Amino acid sequence: MSYSPHTDADRRVMLDAIGVESVDDLFADIPGSVRASEWEVPPPLVEQEVRAELARLAGRNRIPEVSFLGAGVYRHLIPAVVGEVIGRPEFATAYTPYQPEVSQGTLQSIYEFQSLICELTGMEVATASHYDGATATAEAALMACRLTRRDRVAVSESVNPDYRRVLETYCSGPGIEVVTVPVDLGDDGEGTTDPAGIAALGSIACLIAAQPNYFGQLEPMAELAEAAHASRAQFVAVVEPTSLAVLEAPGDYGADIVTAEGQPLGVPMSFGGPYVGLMAARMASVRQMPGRLVGATRDGSGRRGYVLTLQAREQHIRREKAASNICTNQALMALAATAYLTSVGPTGLREVAELSVHQARHLVGALESAGLAKRRFGGVYFNEVAMRLPDAERRHAALVDGGILAGRLLGIDDPRLADTILMATTELTTDDDIGRLVAGLAATK
Repeated sequence: MSYSPHTDADRRVMLDAIGVESVDDLFADIPGSVRASEWEVPPPLVEQEVRAELARLAGRNRIPEVSFLGAGVYRHLIPAVVGEVIGRPEFATAYTPYQPEVSQGTLQSIYEFQSLICELTGMEVATASHYDGATATAEAALMACRLTRRDRVAVSESVNPDYRRVLETYCSGPGIEVVTVPVDLGDDGEGTTDPAGIAALGSIACLIAAQPNYFGQLEPMAELAEAAHASRAQFVAVVEPTSLAVLEAPGDYGADIVTAEGQPLGVPMSFGGPYVGLMAARMASVRQMPGRLVGATRDGSGRRGYVLTLQAREQHIRREKAASNICTNQALMALAATAYLTSVGPTGLREVAELSVHQARHLVGALESAGLAKRRFGGVYFNEVAMRLPDAERRHAALVDGGILAGRLLGIDDPRLADTILMATTELTTDDDIGRLVAGLAATK
């Protein structure tokens, strides 16, 4: 994008047209106590100096040689075809497909994305255009409130704390109460949600639980769904999409709404984004679903075509009637997930999941047999596991200095877990990676 700076003469003409003496006059209504201080902008540089400075700054990024970091974002192999597809200009430059006659490629890609998400989750309808897993989950809670006409939502303490913070923010505006369902994090706990306590919550719009949960544990999702339905509430399942290749589909254990972070499906980690949120639900709830929904139809000549349908966003209908006022076009990231799923196929996705699970067991076995750490919780886990080890924070920092990122310190989110590191493995985790972690921890004792 070209940049055309304004000259002093340009600014003078604009200020005269507005009728003020200076730029400062434009901000007269903002109290000085809350205004930003003046920026100390460095002097201008020539192009080669700018390139050198940017290279210096980029060099400060520290990419670990070995990483066991997960906590919602995972390092997976992305087939080359994914980048090739999303790099095509007709997709990379497209935005909102409001005109179907010139947007058939984008519309079809979204339609295929929705179809794949339905197949993956076992649900009947899926939407596109959610920012990420956290915002999709918050939108699901608001959707449940509209469906049940209730203003309280319950969320398990084992749901990603980042998701819970976003949920609190979304619910604060409309005055929806968020109730946290406690999880036993004690020495004898299993780090999962107890279905027996749901009835005591009273009237709620939905119960939100994750599978696998934030600690990597597998939750009793069928029992939680049953408990939510006994309270006439919706059950929202927050899933890790890769796990669905080997775990029961949410549609089979009674989920009413399913959300997920789509990053593991062919989207790079990219230092935090952009990502893509997944949402699927039952057809009976489709009119309350936020985001974009693409339908297949026939034109006047009988040719197959694709259009935006049941348009419930604020751009299309009255704001107060809109299903969502906060969602955007994440079609390029959705296309990446579509290209990934179609390239790896069901067998390939299952292999990814199985390798991730296998390496997690290898990791736990290696750490426990060396006497360096042990599992924080009992029960069954997927590819992520909470490991307890003495002096976790210091040893974690020491490993980082050696190029090893051991995982996420759970004490950041909860002081009760100050001695615990959440470690994740994927199909890219090698035996050598695990050996380096074991040796690094042994050296920090």
